[in-house]
Amino acid sequence: MGSHGLNISAKLSAEWALDVHRNEHSLMVDLMDGRAISMPLAWYPRLLHATAEARGCSELRGGGYGIHWPHIGEGPSAERLLRGAPAPEVA
Repeated sequence: MGSHGLNISAKLSAEWALDVHRNEHSLMVDLMDGRAISMPLAWYPRLLHATAEARGCSELRGGGYGIHWPHIGEGPSAERLLRGAPAPEVA
């Protein structure tokens, strides 16, 4: 693989999640490239209706490729969040 492939990999990994914050109404994600994105919890009904304790228990997966809430069964990818895509059942 040439260096072109490495540049694409580096760019994609820079857009992965670094940290997750949430409040009553929003999900905020800090990305590895320095950006922060926010979306309404209403886009992720399982998160919205979960207890604060369950929402507080998130894990970064794949080095930040995705976020998973094991007690809720929600797990959007960083790419989905960047596109501003709600959970599939909210279309």
